[in-house]
Amino acid sequence: MENELHLLGAKAVYKQEYAPEVLEAFSNKHPNNDYWVQFNCPEFTSLCPITGQPDFATIYISYIPDVRMVESKSLKFYLFSFRNHGAFHEDCVNIIMKDLIGLMDPKYIEVTGIFTPRGGISIYPYCNYGKPGTEYEALAEQRLFNQSHYAHSKA
Repeated sequence: MENELHLLGAKAVYKQEYAPEVLEAFSNKHPNNDYWVQFNCPEFTSLCPITGQPDFATIYISYIPDVRMVESKSLKFYLFSFRNHGAFHEDCVNIIMKDLIGLMDPKYIEVTGIFTPRGGISIYPYCNYGKPGTEYEALAEQRLFNQSHYAHSKA
């Protein structure tokens, strides 16, 4: 495991631009067990791509790992790298999900953004993915279609 991780234990160096390359993964010691791993990032920030104004959110990431798992310090640095990145709310959650799929190839993953209101409107984008051809693909469909009440409970 030590040769898989480079950030853990090292001095913190925050990237000033979107940096998916900082993500690191390690081997799941229980790949035959289905279990949830959940991360909450209550201090996520990005920039509106039109106005350049900051947007603030809590990002919820939940996944069922397969062979690889994301290392939490690298995830923190990665999420921090959005601070100066211009992207709409919906784009942010989809980028995060796709980058994590590319890193880990999880059985299932979902990402929710609970963005604070700007102009009197809150936006809560949600995206998910289940490994194609598996029961997790059906789980993704089921959870996607049941999201209308989920976002309200996060507020």
